[in-house]
Amino acid sequence: MSQPPVTPSSSFSATGDADAHTPVAGGFTSTRFVLVEPSHPGNVGAAARAIKTMGFARLVLVSPRVPNVQNDPEAIAMASGADDVLASVHVVSSLQDALAGVQWSVAMTARMREYGPPQLTPRVAAGDARQYASQGEIALVFGNERTGLSNEDVERCSVLAHIPANPAYSSLNLAQAVQVLAYELRTAFLDAGSVAHVAGHADPAASVEPPAPRAPSDEIEGMFTHLEDALVALDFLDRDNPKKLMSRLRRLFARSGLEREEVNIVRGIAKHILLKVRSGDGSPR
Repeated sequence: MSQPPVTPSSSFSATGDADAHTPVAGGFTSTRFVLVEPSHPGNVGAAARAIKTMGFARLVLVSPRVPNVQNDPEAIAMASGADDVLASVHVVSSLQDALAGVQWSVAMTARMREYGPPQLTPRVAAGDARQYASQGEIALVFGNERTGLSNEDVERCSVLAHIPANPAYSSLNLAQAVQVLAYELRTAFLDAGSVAHVAGHADPAASVEPPAPRAPSDEIEGMFTHLEDALVALDFLDRDNPKKLMSRLRRLFARSGLEREEVNIVRGIAKHILLKVRSGDGSPR
């Protein structure tokens, strides 16, 4: 399979990137597996194999250490038949690019964080994922093999998940972690299909109403930038000594699950704060 041209600003469609051999549609085609700065080509190939075995096909790499890693012999060997997934990976320069258009995302971490989005088990996260995947793009985000995800990367995601491995030996290979989450997602998506089939013969009033669509990640990041500017203008936030204020606000908003209209409301408030402050002294701060 030939490799399509890729740029850091590549966009992702809900179905356009799915491999022709993907057996199941729905959430399987709206799910991205994102590897942030992977170091070892073998892990990239093994991750491609892991997601293909579970019916997924969309692998996104953020600044991999090895350029053109999808053509590396070790990656191809470890893909072991998932060459199509490996060949169609998207490479971007930042997590912000990888999450463009995503409405819900989960950050996988080997350790719990003091700050950050709500923390779930992989199974609970997969259950939430199946609801949002039916409405738009979702992403599972995995960090570098040695350092994991940065706090900034974690805060960009909707929720946080931690695999409850044996505390006496909790070391999981990157591709193994991808496999665990891909399995949980597959199970959740297939269960949702079974429930939908049964619900077609049941009382429609008994069905559960799906959650409202969330705002895309890039719009939420724009909101936080706008809000931070407003708080600085009010002298409520000191950029040189922020004291985790924005991290706490991110955690607060992550718990609420922002919808697009709510993002617009917060940005409208920030806009009017800036207008008021600027009109008071005649110049922007």
